Formats: sequence, C-alpha cells, structure tokens
Amino acid sequence: MKTCPTCGKGTLTRKTQRQQFRYQGKSLRYAQPGWWCAVCREGVLETGDMEETERLLYDFRATVDGYLTRAEMRRIRKKLGLTQAQAGALFGGGHNAFSRYESGAARPPKSTDALLRLLDTHPALLHEIPHGKAA
Repeated sequence: MKTCPTCGKGTLTRKTQRQQFRYQGKSLRYAQPGWWCAVCREGVLETGDMEETERLLYDFRATVDGYLTRAEMRRIRKKLGLTQAQAGALFGGGHNAFSRYESGAARPPKSTDALLRLLDTHPALLHEIPHGKAA
C-alpha cells in the first residue's frame, strides 16, 4: 500500500473521483482516475490518468472560447477528403499541424477555425482556395 506523499498519514487507494474544472466562468464536472488519500483527500495522478483528462479539458476550453473541438476538426477534415498533411499544407501550419490540432497538442489559429467552419457548411468552396487540394 502506498503512503500519501502529501500528508504522510493516509494510504492511497486507486479509484475515480469527481472533480470540477472552472474556466472563464464555466465549470465542468468530470471523473478523474488516480490514487486518492482518504485522510487529506489529495490525489496522485499517473501519466495515463492525465492523458484523457487533458483531452477532455482541451475540448472544454475550446468550446468555451468558441473554437472547434478536436473531434469537430477531424470530422470536417475527413468530410473534405483531406489527410492531415494535406490540410496542413492547404490551410497552413505545416504537415504536422492537423495532427497537433486533432490531438490537442496545439490550438489552431482563429482563421483556420473559421475557414473550417465555412467549409463544413459549404464544402464546394474548398476548390476556391488557391492551389486546390494539397498533395
């Protein structure tokens, strides 16, 4: 059994705790897996515990800020018939840009977000973009 590194009194138990995240006046309740102390109620999180939480919080912040979520970006890119590399070359940001956007490692520029929203509604306009589909 692991001893709590925060209080030194309790033992850590592997479980999921409800947490609340606040951002820009909005709040999100989510389930956070980790090792939790029954005495001080602090948690110790492993890398795997944080990965899904980080994706969830990224999408929450994106929605609050008026950006597309990772899944929305992926859906629109696929609807347009573009690979991640093609989308990066066409909209800018480089061949790895959409990989970073769709994984939550980076947020796209507002102009890219706006263009994707426009193309989601009017996909035929894709061919109006200079250079057409990137190879």
